[in-house]
Amino acid sequence: MRFGTMVPQGWKFDLVGVPDAQQWDRIRTTATTIEEAGWDSLWVYDHLHTHPVVAEESTFEAWTLMAALAVVTERVRIGQMCTCIPYRPASLLGKIAVSVDAISGGRLDVGIGAGWADKEFAAYGYEYPPDRVRLDMLEEAAQVLKAMWTSDDAYFEGEHYTLAGAITRPKSAQKPHPPLWIAGGGEKRTLRIVAKYGDFANFGDDVAEFIHKSNVLADHCEAVGRDFDEIGRTTHLMSVIGRSRADLDAKLEIAARRRHSTPEEFEKEHLVGTVDQVVDALGEFAAAGCVEVILYFYDMGESDSQDLFASEVVPELRA
Repeated sequence: MRFGTMVPQGWKFDLVGVPDAQQWDRIRTTATTIEEAGWDSLWVYDHLHTHPVVAEESTFEAWTLMAALAVVTERVRIGQMCTCIPYRPASLLGKIAVSVDAISGGRLDVGIGAGWADKEFAAYGYEYPPDRVRLDMLEEAAQVLKAMWTSDDAYFEGEHYTLAGAITRPKSAQKPHPPLWIAGGGEKRTLRIVAKYGDFANFGDDVAEFIHKSNVLADHCEAVGRDFDEIGRTTHLMSVIGRSRADLDAKLEIAARRRHSTPEEFEKEHLVGTVDQVVDALGEFAAAGCVEVILYFYDMGESDSQDLFASEVVPELRA
Protein backbone atom coordinates (compact mmCIF):
# COMPACT_ATOMS: atom_id res chain seq x y z
CA MET A 1 0.00 0.00 0.00
CA ARG A 2 1.16 3.53 -0.86
CA PHE A 3 0.40 6.60 1.20
CA GLY A 4 -0.59 10.10 0.13
CA THR A 5 -1.60 13.20 2.05
CA MET A 6 -2.87 16.71 1.42
CA VAL A 7 -1.15 20.06 1.76
CA PRO A 8 -2.97 22.95 3.45
CA GLN A 9 -4.90 24.85 0.82
CA GLY A 10 -7.56 26.76 2.69
CA TRP A 11 -10.60 24.75 1.58
CA LYS A 12 -10.94 23.09 4.99
CA PHE A 13 -10.02 26.19 7.03
CA ASP A 14 -6.40 25.06 7.36
CA LEU A 15 -4.91 28.49 6.56
CA VAL A 16 -7.06 30.52 8.95
CA GLY A 17 -4.87 32.85 10.99
CA VAL A 18 -1.94 32.58 8.60
CA PRO A 19 -1.30 36.04 7.08
CA ASP A 20 -1.89 36.15 3.33
CA ALA A 21 1.77 36.88 2.61
CA GLN A 22 2.80 33.76 4.55
CA GLN A 23 0.27 31.26 3.22
CA TRP A 24 2.32 30.04 0.27
CA ASP A 25 5.29 29.58 2.60
CA ARG A 26 3.11 27.40 4.83
CA ILE A 27 1.99 25.30 1.85
CA ARG A 28 5.53 24.99 0.45
CA THR A 29 7.03 24.03 3.81
CA THR A 30 4.37 21.38 4.33
CA ALA A 31 5.00 19.97 0.86
CA THR A 32 8.75 19.64 1.39
CA THR A 33 8.15 18.12 4.83
CA ILE A 34 5.79 15.56 3.26
CA GLU A 35 8.47 14.64 0.74
CA GLU A 36 11.21 14.40 3.34
CA ALA A 37 9.00 12.24 5.59
CA GLY A 38 8.74 9.59 2.88
CA TRP A 39 5.14 9.98 1.73
CA ASP A 40 4.49 8.59 -1.75
CA SER A 41 2.22 11.39 -2.96
CA LEU A 42 0.85 14.81 -2.07
CA TRP A 43 -2.56 16.07 -3.10
CA VAL A 44 -4.73 19.15 -3.43
CA TYR A 45 -8.48 19.72 -3.72
CA ASP A 46 -10.18 21.37 -6.68
CA HIS A 47 -12.44 23.85 -4.90
CA LEU A 48 -12.81 27.60 -5.00
CA HIS A 49 -14.08 28.60 -1.56
CA THR A 50 -14.17 27.13 1.92
CA HIS A 51 -16.12 24.07 3.05
CA PRO A 52 -18.44 23.08 4.73
CA VAL A 53 -19.42 26.72 5.27
CA VAL A 54 -18.51 29.64 3.02
CA ALA A 55 -16.19 32.22 4.58
CA GLU A 56 -13.94 35.00 3.38
CA GLU A 57 -10.80 32.91 3.75
CA SER A 58 -8.16 31.84 1.24
CA THR A 59 -8.62 28.79 -0.97
CA PHE A 60 -5.75 28.25 -3.44
CA GLU A 61 -6.67 27.11 -6.97
CA ALA A 62 -5.67 23.50 -7.56
CA TRP A 63 -3.75 23.45 -10.84
CA THR A 64 -1.90 26.71 -10.22
CA LEU A 65 -0.83 25.28 -6.89
CA MET A 66 0.28 21.97 -8.39
CA ALA A 67 2.52 23.71 -10.90
CA ALA A 68 4.23 25.48 -8.01
CA LEU A 69 4.46 22.29 -5.94
CA ALA A 70 6.05 20.53 -8.91
CA VAL A 71 8.94 23.00 -8.71
CA VAL A 72 9.55 22.85 -4.94
CA THR A 73 9.50 19.02 -4.73
CA GLU A 74 11.66 16.42 -6.45
CA ARG A 75 10.39 12.89 -5.75
CA VAL A 76 6.85 12.82 -4.40
CA ARG A 77 3.96 12.35 -6.83
CA ILE A 78 1.42 15.16 -7.17
CA GLY A 79 -2.33 14.82 -7.68
CA GLN A 80 -5.79 16.30 -7.16
CA MET A 81 -8.69 14.70 -5.35
CA CYS A 82 -10.24 15.53 -7.67
CA THR A 83 -10.49 17.91 -10.65
CA CYS A 84 -14.08 19.06 -11.19
CA ILE A 85 -14.69 18.43 -14.89
CA PRO A 86 -17.29 21.20 -15.46
CA TYR A 87 -14.87 23.89 -14.23
CA ARG A 88 -12.57 23.66 -17.26
CA PRO A 89 -13.02 22.56 -20.87
CA ALA A 90 -11.63 19.05 -21.17
CA SER A 91 -9.20 20.18 -23.89
CA LEU A 92 -7.81 22.91 -21.66
CA LEU A 93 -7.44 20.42 -18.81
CA GLY A 94 -5.53 18.11 -21.15
CA LYS A 95 -3.05 20.89 -21.95
CA ILE A 96 -2.71 21.98 -18.32
CA ALA A 97 -2.06 18.41 -17.25
CA VAL A 98 0.77 17.69 -19.69
CA SER A 99 2.34 21.04 -18.80
CA VAL A 100 2.36 20.17 -15.10
CA ASP A 101 3.58 16.67 -15.88
CA ALA A 102 6.51 18.16 -17.80
CA ILE A 103 7.28 20.65 -15.01
CA SER A 104 7.25 17.84 -12.44
CA GLY A 105 9.42 15.49 -14.49
CA GLY A 106 6.62 12.94 -14.84
CA ARG A 107 5.17 12.87 -11.33
CA LEU A 108 1.57 13.85 -12.04
CA ASP A 109 -1.59 11.90 -11.27
CA VAL A 110 -4.76 13.32 -12.84
CA GLY A 111 -7.90 12.81 -10.79
CA ILE A 112 -11.28 13.73 -12.29
CA GLY A 113 -14.86 13.75 -11.05
CA ALA A 114 -18.29 15.01 -12.04
CA GLY A 115 -18.45 17.70 -9.33
CA TRP A 116 -20.98 18.12 -6.54
CA ALA A 117 -20.60 21.54 -4.85
CA ASP A 118 -23.68 23.23 -6.31
CA LYS A 119 -23.32 26.37 -4.18
CA GLU A 120 -19.75 26.78 -5.38
CA PHE A 121 -20.87 26.43 -9.01
CA ALA A 122 -23.44 29.18 -8.45
CA ALA A 123 -21.03 31.49 -6.63
CA TYR A 124 -18.54 31.45 -9.52
CA GLY A 125 -21.06 31.58 -12.34
CA TYR A 126 -20.89 27.96 -13.50
CA GLU A 127 -23.99 26.18 -14.69
CA TYR A 128 -24.74 23.17 -12.47
CA PRO A 129 -26.14 20.54 -14.85
CA PRO A 130 -28.19 17.56 -13.66
CA ASP A 131 -26.32 14.48 -12.47
CA ARG A 132 -26.85 12.66 -15.77
CA VAL A 133 -25.35 15.52 -17.76
CA ARG A 134 -22.34 15.93 -15.47
CA LEU A 135 -21.66 12.21 -15.75
CA ASP A 136 -21.95 12.43 -19.53
CA MET A 137 -19.36 15.23 -19.39
CA LEU A 138 -17.13 13.10 -17.17
CA GLU A 139 -17.24 10.18 -19.59
CA GLU A 140 -16.51 12.37 -22.61
CA ALA A 141 -13.72 14.18 -20.74
CA ALA A 142 -11.98 10.88 -19.98
CA GLN A 143 -11.97 10.11 -23.70
CA VAL A 144 -10.78 13.61 -24.61
CA LEU A 145 -7.88 13.47 -22.15
CA LYS A 146 -6.66 10.09 -23.35
CA ALA A 147 -7.02 11.12 -27.00
CA MET A 148 -4.95 14.25 -26.41
CA TRP A 149 -2.29 12.47 -24.40
CA THR A 150 -1.76 9.62 -26.89
CA SER A 151 -1.89 11.30 -30.32
CA ASP A 152 -0.05 14.07 -32.11
CA ASP A 153 -3.26 15.83 -33.12
CA ALA A 154 -6.44 14.70 -31.42
CA TYR A 155 -9.94 14.49 -32.86
CA PHE A 156 -13.13 13.89 -30.92
CA GLU A 157 -16.79 14.60 -31.54
CA GLY A 158 -19.14 14.42 -28.58
CA GLU A 159 -22.18 16.16 -27.20
CA HIS A 160 -20.15 18.33 -24.81
CA TYR A 161 -16.62 18.41 -26.24
CA THR A 162 -15.10 18.58 -29.71
CA LEU A 163 -11.49 18.29 -30.82
CA ALA A 164 -10.48 19.15 -34.37
CA GLY A 165 -6.75 18.49 -34.55
CA ALA A 166 -5.80 19.51 -31.01
CA ILE A 167 -2.01 19.50 -30.72
CA THR A 168 -0.85 18.50 -27.26
CA ARG A 169 2.70 19.61 -26.64
CA PRO A 170 4.72 19.37 -24.52
CA LYS A 171 4.14 15.64 -24.66
CA SER A 172 3.48 13.85 -21.41
CA ALA A 173 6.67 12.94 -19.57
CA GLN A 174 4.96 9.69 -18.52
CA LYS A 175 4.24 6.98 -21.03
CA PRO A 176 1.73 6.39 -22.37
CA HIS A 177 0.22 9.25 -20.31
CA PRO A 178 -0.29 10.43 -16.71
CA PRO A 179 -2.38 7.95 -14.72
CA LEU A 180 -6.07 8.84 -14.90
CA TRP A 181 -7.89 8.58 -11.57
CA ILE A 182 -11.69 8.68 -11.65
CA ALA A 183 -13.19 9.45 -8.25
CA GLY A 184 -16.64 8.48 -7.02
CA GLY A 185 -18.63 5.41 -6.16
CA GLY A 186 -21.78 5.84 -8.24
CA GLU A 187 -22.66 2.27 -9.09
CA LYS A 188 -24.59 2.72 -12.34
CA ARG A 189 -22.50 5.30 -14.19
CA THR A 190 -19.33 6.38 -12.38
CA LEU A 191 -17.92 2.92 -11.79
CA ARG A 192 -18.77 1.93 -15.35
CA ILE A 193 -16.78 4.96 -16.55
CA VAL A 194 -13.90 3.81 -14.34
CA ALA A 195 -14.11 0.33 -15.87
CA LYS A 196 -13.88 1.76 -19.38
CA TYR A 197 -11.30 4.53 -18.95
CA GLY A 198 -9.78 4.69 -15.47
CA ASP A 199 -6.29 3.69 -14.40
CA PHE A 200 -7.26 4.17 -10.75
CA ALA A 201 -10.57 4.27 -8.88
CA ASN A 202 -11.14 6.15 -5.62
CA PHE A 203 -14.03 5.23 -3.35
CA GLY A 204 -15.06 3.86 0.05
CA ASP A 205 -15.35 5.62 3.40
CA ASP A 206 -14.98 2.31 5.25
CA VAL A 207 -13.80 -1.19 4.43
CA ALA A 208 -17.28 -2.64 3.92
CA GLU A 209 -18.12 0.06 1.38
CA PHE A 210 -14.72 -0.33 -0.29
CA ILE A 211 -15.31 -4.06 -0.76
CA HIS A 212 -18.83 -3.51 -2.06
CA LYS A 213 -17.75 -0.86 -4.58
CA SER A 214 -14.88 -3.09 -5.66
CA ASN A 215 -17.33 -5.87 -6.44
CA VAL A 216 -19.53 -3.50 -8.44
CA LEU A 217 -16.48 -2.29 -10.36
CA ALA A 218 -15.51 -5.89 -11.08
CA ASP A 219 -18.95 -6.52 -12.56
CA HIS A 220 -18.62 -3.46 -14.81
CA CYS A 221 -15.15 -4.59 -15.91
CA GLU A 222 -16.55 -7.96 -16.93
CA ALA A 223 -19.37 -6.25 -18.84
CA VAL A 224 -17.04 -3.98 -20.84
CA GLY A 225 -14.24 -6.53 -21.32
CA ARG A 226 -11.70 -4.87 -19.02
CA ASP A 227 -9.24 -6.70 -16.78
CA PHE A 228 -10.32 -5.73 -13.24
CA ASP A 229 -6.76 -6.13 -11.97
CA GLU A 230 -5.55 -3.36 -14.30
CA ILE A 231 -7.36 -0.75 -12.19
CA GLY A 232 -5.76 0.40 -8.95
CA ARG A 233 -8.33 0.75 -6.19
CA THR A 234 -7.71 3.57 -3.70
CA THR A 235 -9.51 5.45 -0.95
CA HIS A 236 -9.50 8.99 0.47
CA LEU A 237 -10.07 9.41 4.21
CA MET A 238 -10.33 12.28 6.71
CA SER A 239 -8.44 11.62 9.90
CA VAL A 240 -6.89 12.58 13.19
CA ILE A 241 -4.47 10.28 15.03
CA GLY A 242 -3.43 10.38 18.67
CA ARG A 243 -0.75 8.85 20.85
CA SER A 244 -3.32 8.43 23.59
CA ARG A 245 -7.01 9.07 24.18
CA ALA A 246 -6.20 12.44 25.74
CA ASP A 247 -4.08 13.42 22.73
CA LEU A 248 -6.85 12.27 20.41
CA ASP A 249 -9.50 14.27 22.26
CA ALA A 250 -7.43 17.45 21.97
CA LYS A 251 -7.05 16.92 18.22
CA LEU A 252 -10.75 16.18 17.84
CA GLU A 253 -11.53 19.64 19.21
CA ILE A 254 -9.46 21.16 16.40
CA ALA A 255 -11.04 18.90 13.78
CA ALA A 256 -14.59 19.60 14.95
CA ARG A 257 -14.02 23.35 14.88
CA ARG A 258 -12.75 23.23 11.30
CA ARG A 259 -15.39 20.74 10.18
CA HIS A 260 -18.16 22.72 11.90
CA SER A 261 -19.29 19.62 13.75
CA THR A 262 -18.99 18.16 17.24
CA PRO A 263 -16.03 15.97 18.21
CA GLU A 264 -18.43 13.05 18.55
CA GLU A 265 -19.82 13.57 15.05
CA PHE A 266 -16.35 13.84 13.56
CA GLU A 267 -15.15 10.67 15.29
CA LYS A 268 -18.20 8.73 14.11
CA GLU A 269 -17.76 9.74 10.46
CA HIS A 270 -13.98 9.62 9.93
CA LEU A 271 -10.77 7.67 10.57
CA VAL A 272 -10.04 8.51 14.20
CA GLY A 273 -7.90 6.51 16.58
CA THR A 274 -4.60 5.86 18.25
CA VAL A 275 -1.66 4.64 16.19
CA ASP A 276 -2.50 0.97 16.78
CA GLN A 277 -6.16 1.49 15.90
CA VAL A 278 -5.32 3.27 12.66
CA VAL A 279 -2.78 0.59 11.71
CA ASP A 280 -5.47 -2.06 12.18
CA ALA A 281 -8.08 -0.09 10.21
CA LEU A 282 -5.80 0.53 7.25
CA GLY A 283 -4.53 -3.02 7.35
CA GLU A 284 -8.10 -4.07 6.57
CA PHE A 285 -8.13 -1.76 3.54
CA ALA A 286 -4.85 -3.25 2.35
CA ALA A 287 -6.21 -6.77 2.74
CA ALA A 288 -9.25 -5.74 0.65
CA GLY A 289 -7.01 -4.69 -2.24
CA CYS A 290 -6.54 -0.97 -1.62
CA VAL A 291 -3.26 0.07 -3.26
CA GLU A 292 -3.12 3.67 -1.99
CA VAL A 293 -4.77 5.63 0.78
CA ILE A 294 -4.89 9.42 0.64
CA LEU A 295 -5.36 11.13 4.00
CA TYR A 296 -6.40 14.60 4.98
CA PHE A 297 -5.57 15.42 8.60
CA TYR A 298 -7.99 17.87 10.14
CA ASP A 299 -5.52 19.13 12.72
CA MET A 300 -2.96 20.10 10.05
CA GLY A 301 -0.97 23.16 11.09
CA GLU A 302 -2.16 23.04 14.71
CA SER A 303 -1.11 19.54 15.77
CA ASP A 304 0.86 16.55 14.54
CA SER A 305 -1.41 13.80 13.13
CA GLN A 306 0.29 14.02 9.74
CA ASP A 307 3.78 13.66 11.23
CA LEU A 308 2.63 10.91 13.58
CA PHE A 309 1.18 8.92 10.71
CA ALA A 310 4.41 9.15 8.71
CA SER A 311 6.66 8.24 11.63
CA GLU A 312 4.63 5.52 13.37
CA VAL A 313 1.77 4.24 11.18
CA VAL A 314 3.53 3.92 7.81
CA PRO A 315 6.44 1.79 9.13
CA GLU A 316 3.97 -0.66 10.68
CA LEU A 317 1.98 -1.03 7.47
CA ARG A 318 5.10 -1.40 5.34
CA ALA A 319 6.76 -3.93 7.63
